[in-house]
Parts: sequence; structure tokens; C-alpha cells
Amino acid sequence: MSVNWRYKHTALALCTLAFTATMVARLVISPLIPQIRVEFGVTNATVGLGLSGMWLAYALAQFPSGVLGDRYGERAVILTAVGATAVASLLIAVSPSVLAFIAFTVVLGAGAGLHYSVATTFLTRQFDDIGRAIGVHVAGGPVAGLAAPPLAALVGARHGWRAGIALGVAVAVPVFALFAWRVRPTEPLRPDQPVRERFALGPLAELLSRPSILYTTLLSTMGAFTWQATASFLPTFLEFGTGLSGGLSALLFSLYFLVHGATQPVTGGVSDRIGRDETVMATMAAGVVGYGLLVAAAEFGFGRPVVVAGVGFVGLAMSWGAPVQSRFMDLLSDAERGAGFGLVRTAYMVVGASGSVVVGAVSDAAGWTVAFGLLAGVMGLALATLLANRLLRLGY
Repeated sequence: MSVNWRYKHTALALCTLAFTATMVARLVISPLIPQIRVEFGVTNATVGLGLSGMWLAYALAQFPSGVLGDRYGERAVILTAVGATAVASLLIAVSPSVLAFIAFTVVLGAGAGLHYSVATTFLTRQFDDIGRAIGVHVAGGPVAGLAAPPLAALVGARHGWRAGIALGVAVAVPVFALFAWRVRPTEPLRPDQPVRERFALGPLAELLSRPSILYTTLLSTMGAFTWQATASFLPTFLEFGTGLSGGLSALLFSLYFLVHGATQPVTGGVSDRIGRDETVMATMAAGVVGYGLLVAAAEFGFGRPVVVAGVGFVGLAMSWGAPVQSRFMDLLSDAERGAGFGLVRTAYMVVGASGSVVVGAVSDAAGWTVAFGLLAGVMGLALATLLANRLLRLGY
């Protein structure tokens, strides 16, 4: 019994480290954009094109990763993801031109995107309290968000942007070795089924159109929209919307990631005990409060304590991932979880990725108060959707 307990927690720790490694490789790029732009003599928009391609490739890889996990086993796919992350980071670091930089950045997104859906499915087979396990796993992302950008900026300032990018290699290689050493081979669920059969449109449309799956995908889309916009613009909002200094805005952005990461295992564990929807309601309500406080601080000039409280509530709100993703796993059968979870991840992440574009455009047209007021409204809509399902007993 103790051996089994030790193994499943080792597997959880290494899956979380693997997720952190794939996130570090992606997040070290943004702080280095000014240096990259100067070296290649291009605009921010050109470099941003590579980053947009990276995140799109990451989202699109979610479904194929689940199919590959069913075909070849989760361990093989996770190792491929971490290995591809290391190789792509190295290629970005030695890019001879901006076209190579953009191409290798897209490769990084596709390789890193193979990890999450497969690892989540793998962990659901190891744990009964899947909400807590998913929460710990999801926390690997905010941990990377807390540490990677400032470290990349520091290394880049001292040794150049290529050394900053190489941090992705430095993290991914030892994680790959540890995972290969400590995680046992996993048996594929569908080793003999041709991969092309899994991409037939009929079964995919049937799964996505199930009312309960469609409803949960809608909730996830609203959450992903808000997460993407917050990750892109929270520091800018704090600096130009509330008037804080750049240094303090960056510090509060780190606080956001700290709260976000620390509360993921908590909300996942709570959802195991009191229910998925009740926990998601709490996170969405926290979002309404948090974004509302930030908007009030920007509009009426409230002091720093209100801004800090708002950032804390927003960090809690963005822990919606653990209970919502656990809800998906509750709805999918064992045979569907690999490809099915990857499919819904691709669906809500592709749509949710528009959060950055929409909020950026709204801020240009109407200001930061209106833009972050929109995020409060999205959280309010998600909360209203949950309440309607409960009060009207719609059964989704």
C-alpha cells in the first residue's frame, strides 16, 4: 500500500514539474521581446506573430495529444512533450533569423501542447480525489509564471536574450531525465486503433454537442477568455489604469501568480468534497469581486489596499481550472478521457485565446476601466449561468 502511495505522488510531482517545464519555456520569451526585436530589426508585431502562433499551436495540440496518449501510452507522449520543449527552446535560442525564430516558437507551442491533456488523464487513473490532483498539476503553470519572467529578464540583461531563452532547455532536460527514470511505462488504451479513425468528424461533433459537455465547455471558454486577458494585460492595467509604478505593478503580477498557484490545489480539493459547481461558483464570484475592485480603484482612485485585495481575488478566481476540468473528467468515461478531454481543451482554449485581442482592442477604444469591467462582466455571466443551471434544475 505504501509503495503504491509513494508512486502515485511521485507521478503527480513529476507531471507537475513537466507542466512547469513546458510553461517556463513559453513564458521566458515575453520579457526578452525588446532584445529580440532589436537584434532582428523587426517590430513588436512581428515578434508577437510568433507568440500568437505559439499559443495557437499549443491550443490545437490538445486534442491530438489525447489521441496519441490512447495510441501509444501517456508516458511516451509526456516524454515527447518535454523533450520537444527542450529541443525547440534550443532552436529558438540559436535562431539565425526572425523567420526561424517564429517557426521554432510555433514548434515549441505544438510540442509543449502535447503534455497537459495526457498528463491530466494519466493522473485521473492514479487518484480517486481527482480534483485535488488536478489542482496540484495545474499549479505548475502559475509557479512557472511566478519565477520564469523575472529570471529570464535578469539572465537576458546580463548575458543576452539567447541565454534567457536557454533557461527553457535548462529546466526541461533534467525534468525529462527524472520523468523517464521514475515514471513507469503506461499501457495504451487503444493500441490497435488507427489514429485517423479518431479524427472522424461524427464522433467528435457528438461528444462536443452533449448538453453537459457543451455547458462545461462554455464555462471553460469564459474562464479561459478572462485568464488570457489577465495574463496579457494585468501589469499594464495596474500601471496605466490605477497609476501604480512599473515595479509595483510587476510585484502585484507576481502576487497574482502566487495566489493563483496556491489556490488551485485548494479549489480542486474542495470540489471533491462539496461539489464541482459550488466550487466554480465561488471562483467566479471571486472574479466579480476582484475585477470590480480593480475597476473601482481605477475609476475612483481608491488606494493600494483595494488594488491588492482586487489582485488577490482575481488570483483566486483564476483557480477555476481545477474544479471545471474535474467536472469534464466526471462527465467522460475512462475510454473517452484521453482524446475527449484533449478535444474540449482545444475547443475552449482556441476561443478563449481571443481574450487578449478583445480586451486589448477595448482598452484602445474605451480605456482600461471599461476593458477590465468587461472581465468582471464575463465572470458575472459565468456565475449567472451556474446559478441558472442550479435554480432552474436544468441538469447540465
